[in-house]
Amino acid sequence: MNNSVPARITVLPLAGESAPGTSVGQARDTSLAGLTDEVLIAGICSGREEALDQLFHTYAGLVHCIGRRILRDDTEAEDLVQDVFIYLYRKCAAFDGSKSSARSWIVQMTYHRAIERRRYLVTRHFYTNEILENQARRLVGKPTIEEDYSPEAVFGRNGLTKVFEALSEDQRETLRLYFFEGYTLAEISEKLMQPLGNVRNHYYRGLTKLRKQMFRSNVRSS
Repeated sequence: MNNSVPARITVLPLAGESAPGTSVGQARDTSLAGLTDEVLIAGICSGREEALDQLFHTYAGLVHCIGRRILRDDTEAEDLVQDVFIYLYRKCAAFDGSKSSARSWIVQMTYHRAIERRRYLVTRHFYTNEILENQARRLVGKPTIEEDYSPEAVFGRNGLTKVFEALSEDQRETLRLYFFEGYTLAEISEKLMQPLGNVRNHYYRGLTKLRKQMFRSNVRSS
């Protein structure tokens, strides 16, 4: 995956730091490179700011990509990267590795905060003649105080457990990798060792089933 980060993105100084932000690539502690993301989050909770720097270098590009997809603006996406990692620094103790992977947790935090930001920008007339977000992003981005970001939990909170279970294994895995792990369809094609056309088919058929169920739910509640 291309996790390149725009040059303007920097690691902002955290509480207690007096030095200005450090540009990506400057004086990074490479001794943490072999640690798992979960261990790095535990390190952040223990006050190891270099662990945050390592996670930043791993996920900043992905966070920026999701931000651009939702916010449709490079500057807003760059600001989102800062927001997500400052939020991660402050809320690291909320992560529960028994409920979801660190990657899934970071991706879902990114969706939530990006959608909250987009909603705010819409109220400020930042966009013109655009829908707030499509149904799929509204699904995974539903605000919640819960920290379980596994697909089963998120679909359950949205009342879609049955339709999620009704998806084929390929459809479930494709949607999981796309919305919960942040992979592109091309990358999913490589991971599943299936042609890109097949993966696109799994993605769109899965979304069609979800949209139909969401439409029925909206009709019943109206």
